[in-house]
Amino acid sequence: MVAAMSEIANFVTHGAAQVTPALVEKVLRSLPMWKVEFAQIHAPQFPHLIDQLEFLADVVEDVAEGAYKELPYHALSAAVFALTYAHRKMDLIPDAMGVMGRADDSSVARAVLILHERAFATYAESRDVDWEKITSRP
Repeated sequence: MVAAMSEIANFVTHGAAQVTPALVEKVLRSLPMWKVEFAQIHAPQFPHLIDQLEFLADVVEDVAEGAYKELPYHALSAAVFALTYAHRKMDLIPDAMGVMGRADDSSVARAVLILHERAFATYAESRDVDWEKITSRP
């Protein structure tokens, strides 16, 4: 399990390193539609996924629009990577695969939140968001 999380963390770090300011702008323009899409995810086996994606979308909006200026760029790029990854229909485990189709999306979102926990927890506190509700901890 630890090895798998390490592999996912490496995957996220590599993906986030590919995020450019142009991609951040493109994702920002797409977020209203993506938020609707994310809200319709049916993945009861991953009960935190929708909240995590909505949280990351709010982070990206606030940072990209200049409403929150304290988030390190590597945390922003990781959030953009997670949102882009979750939006894709064909990824490591295609979303059409039923019950397990969202396992990779959940793992990527959770890895982003863990890798940048301090930065996202600080953001959550500044927005009066319950960080414990966002994280995947019981």
